[in-house]
Amino acid sequence: MAELELNGIPVEDTYCEAFDGIFVRMIITAKRERYLRRAAFGATCLPSTVVGRTEGGVEAWLAEDETPDGRMGALVQVWGIAGGKKALEKFEYELSLRIRQGVLVVPTTRIFNAWHGEEYIDTMRRVGHCGDGYESVERRFGREMINVPLMMGEWLIERRLGVGKGVAGGNVWFFASSEDAALEAGERAVEAVAGVEGAVTTFDVCSAGSKVETRYPEIGPTTNHPYCPTLRGKIPDSRVPEGVVSIPEVVINGISREAVEQAMLAAMRAGSEVAGVVRISAGNYGGKLGRHRIYLRELLKRQ
Repeated sequence: MAELELNGIPVEDTYCEAFDGIFVRMIITAKRERYLRRAAFGATCLPSTVVGRTEGGVEAWLAEDETPDGRMGALVQVWGIAGGKKALEKFEYELSLRIRQGVLVVPTTRIFNAWHGEEYIDTMRRVGHCGDGYESVERRFGREMINVPLMMGEWLIERRLGVGKGVAGGNVWFFASSEDAALEAGERAVEAVAGVEGAVTTFDVCSAGSKVETRYPEIGPTTNHPYCPTLRGKIPDSRVPEGVVSIPEVVINGISREAVEQAMLAAMRAGSEVAGVVRISAGNYGGKLGRHRIYLRELLKRQ
């Protein structure tokens, strides 16, 4: 079998293992950029992620003519694990914490729905009632909005946020000969994913890939030790080649498998252009985590 390559960089003939997830896709707007960025990052950073909780990312920054209220905005996604009614209820609770702690408290912000599907979350129950009974439902910007009175005025959120089903956990790894090369490759990859509609990088450049097996199940996923460069020569199962000192991971979620695949390919292309990247790969767990297997070989056929 011929060796896989991208821009002269070897690509491991493997696959990334992804799983089914649920998401909301919403638009946050604000009067000033300072508050927009604080809300967008605040809503998508916590707790990002412990398996079974939620994670999020900024999909795109929007101009005034791209938002319902004519102000600058951010298109964000928040993700949870798919799995029936109980999973949806848990997701609704986790989402409410992100909105209440990450957006509601930031001056001048508003939230609008940006996904229309079969399921919706009624934001009155866990967010709207922050008005302590003084909240109201109004028709604003052509939408049904909840108006929550705050000390700095009003705060608006659309009454219904659509819940979609997508693919989470797509990923690309870059084996680099220096930390600077690793950072550059990861940053370029993240920027490339930002250009793919429907995809987000939930960890930006991630330094801590995990594995399914762990000695400490009470704390959840732990470090993917075979791929830790500092353990090469100290453990019998190291898989880090000589000369590799850093392996950044870019994790990708998308509203469809196609969005994840496009984003992975964009990330691979961008990272392959960085001097010091010596190999490109992806993380999988032998089918123990998710049902989606996205083969790097198949992605490269799109070149």
